Amino acid sequence: MKWTTGLVIAAMLGLSALTGCSGGSGGQSGGQGAGELPAAAAPAPTAKGGRFAVITHAGAGDAFWDVVKNGAEAAGKQYGVTVSYQGDGDPARQSQLIDQAVSQKVDGIVVSMANPDALKEAIGKAVAAKIPVITINSGVDRFREFGAITHVGQSEDVAGRGAGEKLKAAGVTNLLCVIHEAGNVGLDQRCEGATQGLGSRVERLQVDVSNLADATSKIKARLQSDTSINGVLTLNPAVAIAARDAIADSGSKAKLGTFDLSADVVTAIKDGEILFAVDQQQYLQGWLPITFLTLYRNNLNTVGGGLPVNTGPGFVTKDNAAQVAKLAEGGTR
Repeated sequence: MKWTTGLVIAAMLGLSALTGCSGGSGGQSGGQGAGELPAAAAPAPTAKGGRFAVITHAGAGDAFWDVVKNGAEAAGKQYGVTVSYQGDGDPARQSQLIDQAVSQKVDGIVVSMANPDALKEAIGKAVAAKIPVITINSGVDRFREFGAITHVGQSEDVAGRGAGEKLKAAGVTNLLCVIHEAGNVGLDQRCEGATQGLGSRVERLQVDVSNLADATSKIKARLQSDTSINGVLTLNPAVAIAARDAIADSGSKAKLGTFDLSADVVTAIKDGEILFAVDQQQYLQGWLPITFLTLYRNNLNTVGGGLPVNTGPGFVTKDNAAQVAKLAEGGTR
């Protein structure tokens, strides 16, 4: 982040220059007299450390969430704070992890709200204990209601519309939208947005992200039973690869788009097997909340002004996949 440091230094120098120009001979008390050095810029707030818990709805080994974890841990090293990362796809167990973090009196909690109602009580306990909470990824519509200081992620319906529009431009008229986590409101919003962007038929298919072989079988069976389906939209990179295999095995000509990145997805885009991936830059969903919590702890800064901080959507296509592939190798995309 050297460029950020440079901008901060430049801004400080600019402020110093303005201070020097304003201290004329107007007779105001505290003005700079001739030959006096300008007042030194106020020092940055002293870092005070901190312990932050990141608690997501991800299962172990999920490539998408591994990148979120990488971002959070990298920010922790950058700011000299302790970051613990835990994930569980069961909302009840995720709530228990939040309760544990509250009992440990951490200095901040980052939580994804795929199932907001199931987490409401646990998050409420954190807020009541005056522990700042930042929501990420899912829950953008309810973070204020729950008392979180901001949300970091993307607008799922807007991203879904963008995906639907791209598929429509590619000639898709009958779309299969594959949902991989039951009860995840963000995934429903993606499919609904895709319906709006496509402007024609969208069918939803439920699969289990923890059983990719079964997901491949279900997608293949649906494509074989309805040959009019000419587009598939997946909402997870691992499911995207399962769908790619299902399309090939079924002999379908369906065009495939997906949400989110992995090294395999980027390779498939380069090879023309996937049209695009909607990129919500999940590394930022780990990095930014730790940055914001550190600023809040050390200087009572809040970011967003009551609005979410968007990390996407962007699109990875064949045009930029090679560049993104190099970054994915480092675990940041």
